[in-house]
Amino acid sequence: MCMEQKLSQTKIAVIGLGYVGLPLALAFSKKYPVIGFDTDANRVQELLNGIDRTNEANLEELKTAIVADSTSYIGLQFTNQLKDINRCDVFIITVPTPIDQFKAPNLRFLLSASEMVGQVLKKGDVVIYESTVYPGCTEEDCVPVLERASKLKFQRDFYCGYSPERINPGDKVNTLTKIKKVTSGSTPEIAQFVDALYGSIITAGTHLAPSIRVAEASKAIENAQRDINISFVNELALIFDKMNIDTHDVLEAAGSKWNFLKFKPGLVGGHCIGVDPYYLAHKAESLGYHPQVILSGRRVNDYMGSFVASKLIKMMIKSGMLIANAKILILGITFKENCPDIRNSRVVDIYNELIDYGIRPDVYDPHAHADEVKKEYDIELSSSIQGQFDGIILAVAHKEFLELNIASLKKSPSAVVFDTKSVLPRNEVDCRL
Repeated sequence: MCMEQKLSQTKIAVIGLGYVGLPLALAFSKKYPVIGFDTDANRVQELLNGIDRTNEANLEELKTAIVADSTSYIGLQFTNQLKDINRCDVFIITVPTPIDQFKAPNLRFLLSASEMVGQVLKKGDVVIYESTVYPGCTEEDCVPVLERASKLKFQRDFYCGYSPERINPGDKVNTLTKIKKVTSGSTPEIAQFVDALYGSIITAGTHLAPSIRVAEASKAIENAQRDINISFVNELALIFDKMNIDTHDVLEAAGSKWNFLKFKPGLVGGHCIGVDPYYLAHKAESLGYHPQVILSGRRVNDYMGSFVASKLIKMMIKSGMLIANAKILILGITFKENCPDIRNSRVVDIYNELIDYGIRPDVYDPHAHADEVKKEYDIELSSSIQGQFDGIILAVAHKEFLELNIASLKKSPSAVVFDTKSVLPRNEVDCRL
C-alpha cells in the first residue's frame, strides 16, 4: 500500500485531552476521522458542550469539528468509552508524565494509557507517544505493556512512533502547526509513515529523527538546556541580591553585546522545564552516571520560591512590621501568565514558605480554576482581592495584574511589594528578582 493510500485510510485516536491532546485532535480532525479519548467523563462532556477549561482550543473551531460519527469521513468525536476507539488504527498518547515527591519519574498515567490502548490494539496498528519521557522509555517501559495487554508482538503485529509535544500553553502565536515537529518510528517504514502523518498538518515542517531514542532524548534536552540557562540567571539574582545590585540592570547592560543570551530570573514551573531534567537525570543515574550541571541547576531553580518568601519577610521586618499579624497577598498561582495551567506551579513554594512563617496568605488568580487548585495543592483561592496588605507578591504577570493600582492595595506606605516578574513600574515596587 502506498503512503498516500495508507494516510487516506487512517483513523486516529488521541488518548488524553489536555493541553496537548485537544489541540492535536482538532488539528488532525481537519484531515482525518479522529476520536478524542479521556478517562475523565466530565472533561469529555464539557468538550461536547463546547467548553474548554484549558483555553487552548478555538471554541468555534471546536464546535465545528465535532461530528456524530467519524467512521467514514473527517471530523472529531469525544468519548470516555474504550470500546469506541477500537476501530482506530493509529493511537496517539498525550498523557502527563509528572515527577513524584522524590523527584523521580512518575509513569503511572503513561503505563495506564498503554494498558488501555493494548486492550484494543490490532495487527498493523501504530502507537505514537507524545508524552515527555527519558530515552528508551517507549521501547523499554511502554512496549512490554502494549504486548502484554494486546497479546501481540512488537515489530511484527504492531509498531510504535515517538513525536515529542512542543505545545506552549497559552501561546496563541506559536501554535501546534507552526512549530516544527520531531518524528520517529520503530522501523524505517513506520518512521516515514509517522513523519508523513504529522507532515500533513504541521505547516512548519517536520524533522525525522533516526530513532525513537534520539527523538526522546531531543525532547529531554530541549527543556534541560532552558532550565540550566534560567538557573544561571537565578543564581546571579541570588548573588546580586547580597550586593544590593538590581539583576535586571546587570542583564540589560550585559545584553548590549550581540551574542549574550537574554534569559531572565524567575520561578521555573510547568509541565516541562521543571520536570524534564529529572527524567534525563533518572536515566543517567540508572546507567551509573550522576549528572552535576543538570541537577545543580534544578536545585537553584527549586529554591527560588523559598527565597522570594524569605526576602519578603526580611523586608517587612526591617519596615517594623509584626509578622505574626501580617496580611500578605500573592497575585497569581498558574505557572505562567494569561493561562489557567497550574501544573508544577512554583508559586506554591512561596505559599508554603509563608505558611512556615505562620502566615496564611491570600492567593488571587482570575485565570486558575479554584477547584483544581484546591484539589492539587489544598489552597483556597480568593474570589476577589479584599482589603489591604502588609506584603504583596506579584508571582504571575497576568494582564489583569498589570492594570491594578498597587498603591491602593498597600495597608501603609511601609507595606512591601515584591515583583518577581519585573513588569511593574520600578517606583511601585520595593524588590524584584
